[in-house]
Amino acid sequence: QVQLLESGGGLVQAGRSLRLACEASEGVLSDFVMGWFRQAPGKDRDFVAAISRRGDGIYYAPAQKGRLTISRDNPKNTVYLQINSPEAEDAATYYCAAATRLTGNPTAFDYWGQGTQVVVAS
Repeated sequence: QVQLLESGGGLVQAGRSLRLACEASEGVLSDFVMGWFRQAPGKDRDFVAAISRRGDGIYYAPAQKGRLTISRDNPKNTVYLQINSPEAEDAATYYCAAATRLTGNPTAFDYWGQGTQVVVAS
């Protein structure tokens, strides 16, 4: 059983950067493709980005405007999502998830964290 724990959410001023982290249990991160999704209140959960096991393949949702950057540090067992110059539309609960292939399809992700909430203050 893979456990994922997100952190780094909270209140952020519009225009300030924010980095979310997701740590996997028991050193298993390198076994998986990792992804980030987000869900705003009253909306569906949307794919944000995914990164291959070694970090040499990255897939962003087409709707992303280039302000979000996914990365990973396998020795630290952690995957990150950097949000630069957050805007009101970035306010959501962010979830990390683990899959066995590089995709944006949420049904392909077998393990999910509990989420971390981001609130953007204007």
